[in-house]
Amino acid sequence: MKIQVSFLAAAGLFFSACNKTDVVPAVVPVITSTQSLTVNFSNTKSFAFFSFKDSAIVANSDSATTKWDIGLRYTSFILNSNASGPGNAGVSMQDGIYSSLNTAPAAGYAVDTTSSNLAIKDGSWYDYNPTTHAFVPKAGKVFFFRTADGAHYVKMQLLSVDYLPFVGQVPLQLVYKFQYSYQPNGTKNF
Repeated sequence: MKIQVSFLAAAGLFFSACNKTDVVPAVVPVITSTQSLTVNFSNTKSFAFFSFKDSAIVANSDSATTKWDIGLRYTSFILNSNASGPGNAGVSMQDGIYSSLNTAPAAGYAVDTTSSNLAIKDGSWYDYNPTTHAFVPKAGKVFFFRTADGAHYVKMQLLSVDYLPFVGQVPLQLVYKFQYSYQPNGTKNF
C-alpha cells in the first residue's frame, strides 16, 4: 500500500509538472534600417535631430528632451548628452566592417563635454575632396551609440553625404544616408 501511495504521489507530481505551460521569452529582433536625413549646410542654423528607437526625425521644439539621440548640422554631429542635451547618449567609433562588428563596447563612450568639444570630432568620419567639394564617409568607420535614454545601443555606418540640388555658389542642405541597427532589448549584441 505504501508503494502504491508513493507511486501515485510521484505520478501526480510528474503529470502536474507536464501540464504547466512553460513561458518562453519573446525574442525581440534587432531593428535594421537605412535612412536619409536632410541637414542644414550652415554652422549657424538649427540641427536636424534623429531618434534611433523611432527611426524618425524629431522636431526642434523637442531639443531639450530625451526624444532624440543624435543631431546633425553641416558636418557636425551632436549627442543628446551633457553640453548638447539632457540625455545620456554616448558614442564609440570603431574601425572595422559593419557586418562583422556585432557587439557594442562595454565602456569608453564619449559625450559632448562642451559645444566646442564634441564627442564626434569634425573630420574624424569623412574625407573632403577640394576639387569636387564632396564629403566622403571614411571606409571602415562604424559608430556605436548608447541612446539618450542610456538603455539601448545602436550600430551605424554612414553610406553617403550628398548636396541637395541648389542654385548659386553655396548649397543650402546636405543629405546624409546611413544604415543602422537598433537593439531594442537593451543588450549590446547585434
